[in-house]
Amino acid sequence: MSYRLNKKLINLVPYDPITGHYDIRLDANESCFNLSDSLKEKIGRSISQIDFNRYPDCLAKAPTKAFSELYNVPEEFISAGNGSDELISIIEGCFFEAGDTIVNVSHDFSMYEFYAQLYEVNVKTYQKEADLTIDPDKLIAFCKENGAKGLIFSNPCNPTSLGLDRASVKKIIEALDGCLVILDEAYMDFWDQSLLADIEKYDNLLILKTCSKAIGLAAVRFGFAIANRTITNAIRAAKSPYNNDTVAQTIVTDILSEKEYLRECRDVIISNTKQLYKKIAEINEKYGCFEKIFEPCTNFVLVKTDDFEKIFRFMLDNSIAIRKFKGYIRVTAGSSEENARFIEVLEKYCTK
Repeated sequence: MSYRLNKKLINLVPYDPITGHYDIRLDANESCFNLSDSLKEKIGRSISQIDFNRYPDCLAKAPTKAFSELYNVPEEFISAGNGSDELISIIEGCFFEAGDTIVNVSHDFSMYEFYAQLYEVNVKTYQKEADLTIDPDKLIAFCKENGAKGLIFSNPCNPTSLGLDRASVKKIIEALDGCLVILDEAYMDFWDQSLLADIEKYDNLLILKTCSKAIGLAAVRFGFAIANRTITNAIRAAKSPYNNDTVAQTIVTDILSEKEYLRECRDVIISNTKQLYKKIAEINEKYGCFEKIFEPCTNFVLVKTDDFEKIFRFMLDNSIAIRKFKGYIRVTAGSSEENARFIEVLEKYCTK
């Protein structure tokens, strides 16, 4: 056999999420809300009107309009993608050339580095402070020292659950003139420091949003990129013509128009996350089993513990899926009942 994979593919392994059935899934930062029967019926009626023999709207105008009205952002600044992952891939593959340098931060979403390396873009990683926060001045200096053409990070951050305030992010953007700042606001629905309202002020800012967290449509791969007209036109030109299928566009349009429903779901998720954080902290006060519990501005809680592997396995044995990292566990806020069950099992672990 003469054909060989090239060096950037030969050692790649497929993404490996937790598989199998577990009664409670608190591992993927999904919304705890499935759609109600009435909303499913609404979507069903809309889908029944689709001309399935026709290609989708290549600019996804209907969901883009719904997103525009929900977040109060002009439609001409919005591009739709097949999930934020596709948009990250397009941006890192097309806005940078082989040999350019992108800065990411550690710890953060692993796909930022994955796509950059796949497109032969150099990645330099800024190490956060010991408390997992970002020092804006140090990050600015790091980007300049490395001649960064791009900077990408999530705010609030996955997996740390921590956020950088609006003023600090603006400082970074303004200091890095000529560097494209890609700001992933996937979890900003749970906080109040978004820069969406400032998108016209900067020619080097690109914001990513997803429908898989607060919107509760993880099963429908849909995301948005928000930037000035120049960047937006470039994304629309670079993406595949029919990247968002008509069924997905229809579902997203219907749900994004449900403003009150989305507001209610978000508020419950925020409340459940605060309660989850409080209960984990109470267990730690009793038993002292964790090194640190990070107070979140997301829909999940990060816990620093040397027992990350043991807790992860103990939860799986009790049909609860959570996420583990070296030295940490990450727990998505579920429903009140799911959180209560998780806390019950966690306390059992700490007392065994």
